Amino acid sequence: MKRIIFALVGIGSLAGAVGTTVPVSGQSGGDAAPIYGIKLPQGYRDWRLISVKRLTGAGGKLKQLRAQLGNDIAIAAFREGKLPFPDGSIIAALHWNEDSSDFDNQALAAGFPDLGLDSTFAGSAVNVQFMVKDSKKYAASGGWGYADFTNGKPGDQALHEKCFPCHLPAKDRDYVFTHYAPTP
Repeated sequence: MKRIIFALVGIGSLAGAVGTTVPVSGQSGGDAAPIYGIKLPQGYRDWRLISVKRLTGAGGKLKQLRAQLGNDIAIAAFREGKLPFPDGSIIAALHWNEDSSDFDNQALAAGFPDLGLDSTFAGSAVNVQFMVKDSKKYAASGGWGYADFTNGKPGDQALHEKCFPCHLPAKDRDYVFTHYAPTP
C-alpha cells in the first residue's frame, strides 16, 4: 500500500513539474520572431481550415499551394463575419511548393480521358506565417503581430518589417486577406 501511495505522489509531482514547464501562452519554447516576439503556437497543425490558395508568379518560377488555418477564436470570427477579429485570434498560413505526380496524372487521364485533368499537391515545405491578434500589444500594427518561420526558425528582422506594410491594403478587412471558405 505504501508503494502505491509513493508511486501516486511521484506521478503527481512529475505531472506538476511537466505542467509548469508548458508555456502558458500556448506557444512553443522555440525562438521568437523579431519585432513581435511570436513563437510557433503549439498544435497549430490541428487548427481548422479557413481556406486554400494557389500562388503563381515570377515567370512561372513561383508555384505554391497555401493553406490558412485558424485557432478556435479566429474560426468563430470568420464564421460569424465578425470584424475586427477579437483578441486571441491566430491565423496560420502554411506554404508549400507545388508538385505533381505522373502516376496521379496517368490515373486521372485513364479515368477521365475527355477532361484533360492535371493533378498537383503540396510538395516541399516553404514556410509558415502567423498573425496574432492583440489590439493593445500590437496597436502600432493594426492590432496584429506577425511571424514567419522556415524549418522552425524565425526569419530575420528585415523580413518581419515587411509584414504589416504588406497587410495595409486589407485594412478594411482588419488586415486579413483570407476569406472563409465554408464546407459545402
